[in-house]
Amino acid sequence: MWARLLTLLQARADAAGLIFWEANVDSTICRAHQHAAGARRRGAVQKEPPGQVSAEPEDHGLGRSRGGFTTKIHLACEQGQQPLSLLITAGQRGDSPQFELVLNAIGVPRLCRPTVL
Repeated sequence: MWARLLTLLQARADAAGLIFWEANVDSTICRAHQHAAGARRRGAVQKEPPGQVSAEPEDHGLGRSRGGFTTKIHLACEQGQQPLSLLITAGQRGDSPQFELVLNAIGVPRLCRPTVL
């Protein structure tokens, strides 16, 4: 629902000429809470393996980096500081391999622009 709402708002902003098509891409790391790994204090009562015993699924966006258990947010935005695309990966993922994915995720539908005479 949120993705559809963002796409609709982006299309309206583009139609009004409020999006400047010069994009910037950057990323930041967010530290995950200690319980994000899924481990319990009493391991004997836990039914699933605790975090990092088995590989974390790619779509969880959680991973180990120098800062501990982290998530990395990659964002492309335009000059007016409006978000164009967002990608969430595990914290140990590098920025360069995600650059093309973030740019390819920019998908603002074009509405009819009024012509100014």
